[in-house]
Amino acid sequence: MRILLLCHAFNGLSQRLHTALREAGHWVTVELDIADSVTDEAVRLARPDLLIAPFLKRRIPASVWRAVPCWVVHPGPPGDGGPNALDWAVARGLPRWGVTVLQADGGFDSGPVQGHAAFEMRAATKASLYRHEVNAAATAAVMAALDRWQQPPPAVPREGTWQDAFRRAQRLIDWARDDTTTVLRTARAADSAPGALATVAGEALRLFDLHPATPEALADGERAAPGTVLARRGPALLLRTRDGAVWVGALRRGEQGLKLPATLALPALAAAVPERPVPLQRPQDEYDELHYTETGSPGARVGWLRFAFHNGAMGTRACRRLQQALQDLRQRPLAVLVLAGGPDFFSNGIHLHEIEHAAEQPGDSAADASMRNIEAMDDVCLELITRTDCLTVAALRGNAGAGGCFLALAADEVWAHDGVVLNPHYKNMGNLYGSEYWTYTLPRRVGPERARQITQGRLPIGAAEARRLGLMDAVLGEDAAAFDRLAPAAAQSLAQDPGLTARLASKAAQRAADEAQRPLAAYRADELQRMRRNFYGFDPSYHVARHHFVHRVAHAWTPRHLALHR
Repeated sequence: MRILLLCHAFNGLSQRLHTALREAGHWVTVELDIADSVTDEAVRLARPDLLIAPFLKRRIPASVWRAVPCWVVHPGPPGDGGPNALDWAVARGLPRWGVTVLQADGGFDSGPVQGHAAFEMRAATKASLYRHEVNAAATAAVMAALDRWQQPPPAVPREGTWQDAFRRAQRLIDWARDDTTTVLRTARAADSAPGALATVAGEALRLFDLHPATPEALADGERAAPGTVLARRGPALLLRTRDGAVWVGALRRGEQGLKLPATLALPALAAAVPERPVPLQRPQDEYDELHYTETGSPGARVGWLRFAFHNGAMGTRACRRLQQALQDLRQRPLAVLVLAGGPDFFSNGIHLHEIEHAAEQPGDSAADASMRNIEAMDDVCLELITRTDCLTVAALRGNAGAGGCFLALAADEVWAHDGVVLNPHYKNMGNLYGSEYWTYTLPRRVGPERARQITQGRLPIGAAEARRLGLMDAVLGEDAAAFDRLAPAAAQSLAQDPGLTARLASKAAQRAADEAQRPLAAYRADELQRMRRNFYGFDPSYHVARHHFVHRVAHAWTPRHLALHR
């Protein structure tokens, strides 16, 4: 079929559907919802059999839904309606939720139900549920509806009702009134946008990435007033609640401010409180960005290094922490080292918000901050590429993009589940050339011609296609929950493989041969020379694109690599 995706932005769900539909053999093109006249033109040019709207903030114009079938994906069960469906479900602590595919008829979230799917809720942020459960349910519902194409829509019970938009007061955290459970629920319903509202040290802020604190972390802060900042750890500040404490990992100052690590956004406040570091190996419920565990018997040990950087963004500080952890783990006698990113993203590369922040600091610049960040990313990749005494695995529970993809390719093997989407290219961010040793790792995996096609094509790649292309070595399970069940056994099997010793010897020999042919330092120098042109050169495309990205400036047109009809 000819399918037109109409989106407010080409977000995670839009990309997931884009890959699933192409995998099913459909011709798929994209138009961003810029204006009704632009949508009308897109329909004339694309001549679609079907328009699918996975993420919209406006009604589809009548001239379109009357001319072509239009399916709208709504993140709520049949009968539910309103602009903040998932926010309400999280805020109310509902145990079960769903996704509905509706045929547009001019109303908001109305029209015949073409498909739907339900899922169990988790104690997680709205964004995490959207990236996993909603994406999976929406994809299943759309694909099932396509299987019934041009058949009468199924009769389904209407479970929900219309719900008005969330009010500002419903996103407000009151430190004196709210217990820890309420604080976390309020924050989870607002993360990753627009953030929970709270006052900290007399300033109104938007809070993100909140985690419960253990009694040990609270330590001697029991007598502090609710809302008091007690300590810092990594990017986070510890704030007292009425009955405990929470770690706040990121925040935004002002309505249009940058989303930054809390310690960077409030540097004076962070400097005034003690640091409470924790070791890599510790109980799972003790918050920090990095966490390490080991499994298996001597001679077949598997190390799991998890790094949960908010939204997958890896600033210079985060990269240096990960690099140090990898260096420390060189002392461990491991058969397999698994590099496991966070629950929602593996990595999305350099931290654009931190770089934008640097542009506003005296004596610094966005170009300098970009260079520091990409050098730090390179150092992390180098630790992986040069570790030859064990096998390394990149375990992707969530999506990876730009430098985050090439961080994964620095490992010997890349594993993911069916729902993971890769964006292994840099050009969408102002025509960046990219680093992370991609000119070494990508052609080595897929060959030079396919490497050129992947990086120039700029399209999202689903797990099945990534496996065929050679970007992945294993697809374990249909979703993150299945991946979590299957990956430990797969890693242990790798560690116990009788052929492991021979494989490691071959790996070390290949690395030595590659180094003799062309040193890694040469790949890095060539990549960074081109990156310097992006950062310091006469063409401002990268700086413009970054500024638009972090300040959420809407697209003025649809990028041509997505709009095949244009």
